Amino acid sequence: MQLLLWCIAIVLSAGAGYWVYRADKQRGTPHPWLTASLRGVVVLLTLLLLLAPVISITNNETQKPIVVFVQDNSASIANALGKDSNTYKKNTQSLIDKLAADYKVITWGLHGNTTTDSLFHYTQQSTDLATTLASVQEYYGTQNLGAVILATDGKYNQGSNPVFQQLALQSPLYTVGIGDSSKQKDIRIAQVYHNKTVSLNSSFEIRADVVASLCNGYNNSIQLTENGQPVATAVMSVYTQQYDRTISFSIKAAKAGLHHYTINIPATDGEVNTANNRKDVFIEVVDEQKKILIAAAAPHPDIKAIQEALSSMESYKVMVKMANEMPSMFDYQVVILHQLPSQLLNNSRDIEAVKKPVWHILGSQTNPAAIMQLSSPLRLSINPLASRDVYPAYNPTFSSFTLPQNIQAVADKMPPLSVPQGNMYAMPDADVLFRQRDGEQMPLWALRQGSPSTAITTGEGIWRWRMYEYKNFNTHNTIDECIRQTVAFLATNTNDKPFAVQLPKYVWSDGENIGMNAYLLNAANQQVNAADVQIAITDSSGKKQNFSFERNGSSYRLNMGVWPAGTYSYTARTVYNGTTHTANGSFTVEHMPLEQMETGADYNMLYTLADKYNGGFVPATSITSLADSIQKNANIKPVIQSNIRAVPLIDWKWYFLLILVFAIAEWLLRKYWLAQ
Repeated sequence: MQLLLWCIAIVLSAGAGYWVYRADKQRGTPHPWLTASLRGVVVLLTLLLLLAPVISITNNETQKPIVVFVQDNSASIANALGKDSNTYKKNTQSLIDKLAADYKVITWGLHGNTTTDSLFHYTQQSTDLATTLASVQEYYGTQNLGAVILATDGKYNQGSNPVFQQLALQSPLYTVGIGDSSKQKDIRIAQVYHNKTVSLNSSFEIRADVVASLCNGYNNSIQLTENGQPVATAVMSVYTQQYDRTISFSIKAAKAGLHHYTINIPATDGEVNTANNRKDVFIEVVDEQKKILIAAAAPHPDIKAIQEALSSMESYKVMVKMANEMPSMFDYQVVILHQLPSQLLNNSRDIEAVKKPVWHILGSQTNPAAIMQLSSPLRLSINPLASRDVYPAYNPTFSSFTLPQNIQAVADKMPPLSVPQGNMYAMPDADVLFRQRDGEQMPLWALRQGSPSTAITTGEGIWRWRMYEYKNFNTHNTIDECIRQTVAFLATNTNDKPFAVQLPKYVWSDGENIGMNAYLLNAANQQVNAADVQIAITDSSGKKQNFSFERNGSSYRLNMGVWPAGTYSYTARTVYNGTTHTANGSFTVEHMPLEQMETGADYNMLYTLADKYNGGFVPATSITSLADSIQKNANIKPVIQSNIRAVPLIDWKWYFLLILVFAIAEWLLRKYWLAQ
């Protein structure tokens, strides 16, 4: 279209010039072609302003490939480099300088998360490789990212394993191995599993994953202690050079309160790093009978299965009611709703009003419109009138509570649940216990921590799970434990105390900010924060420090910053409507040298990571060779980016000046020739 307008303007301006030429020639004007040309230019510029007021201008810009160099800046790197630190720094800078000639080099220092500080401090106490690679992809993945260089020892202590991370990284990843990859003699506690809260007089389990390297022949007892006194022991015998086992301690909750347990593994001969031989565990034993309501749209075998699973819990008083005799939910700490709200009883408003922890179990009588409006770990769009059979699969990343070790084997033998047709997606903060075994991996059983907490099972048939477990394993303890732990998860922090202080955890690192929350309930069991809340924190030497909570929504919060290692107790106090309320507790701050939890460098992981993203691996001593590898990679090349920009002629002031100059020039010539 713009070309057509240009052609019209040129034809009209040529016509105007020709008309002037003929007229001036008849008048005997000297050089008529000159005045005709000036008139044609003036007409052309004026017509362009009217017919094509906008001009498209194309700019070509060459973008160099981006090379992101990520340096592990954690404390373990300083130990790995040792006296070679200056040589490594010099070689790294040489690599960056070589690449800078042909590429846009961006340097990141890595410590726990990503930073752009100095690359060679090596002072940070944590490493999160997965988050860093995700950040690189987020920041530069849509640009001309040529390559990523990751210089590290391969040890991470935060985030997920980068090898199993799914990134849409289209650029090659080159890894630089720092440190000694040879194995060292070491025993460490990799992970501890336990429930945060247990009931008085119940038995509970603490499990720990123990990893040992080059400790063949080690034979010793691992102790679980409380206040320095042995509580339980487990024998550890190592008969291989690489050892990875889970040990278990079974304990009786004989006394209410907060219990601080410690797992200690005696060091083996020649073990240098013993910082990873100890773990602290805090478990709260509660002495209060909580009322559990199981309400159902109609009689169902699932109701009996859940009731039997909870019958062994002395701390629970279970009440079963049908929809036609639905009691007030205000009187219960946890509500289990089987196919409620239903087509005949839509009690969604009552559920929202009581703000109690709820476990929803869906079925053919579920009211889809009502259930989709309630708070849930899942986003639902279902039609319960049409159902399908879905086989379950245990989610190994589930972390809300600890289940028996054979949960995977039991899940593999389970029959399907009868699940309503439709779409079900887990919310970002949901923790999925069971998923669909095949296909779309739809969540079947999920929980979400909140205020209040919620849980959902998306189909009927829990009773069949108990039967099949008994058929295959002569017990239904595992399925019962899923039921009991779900209720315990919901019942946590559902006491009727009007004032309470909550900590996300009881064991903190001396390198992280300590935070806690508090809530105050009025007579209607609603959270309020009209009153001021103070807290006094006392260390083991008796030194006391006072703080005030700040208001946050309808509750309170306090960020106390970083504290030194030690054991602390606290007493929080508030006065509301003339009544004084207090809350007590304790927590521990430990010196957790995360960078010492593992020894040696993990070259195998770096090899695998580089191979996954079509890059390469080099040891730190050969880091400068990466320049040749990147330069020889034909896929890493500049990109010419063309930008088409529309420019209005009216914005060009000089354009009007140009028209005026040509018009004045013609007028002056005519005046001059006329005067001769």
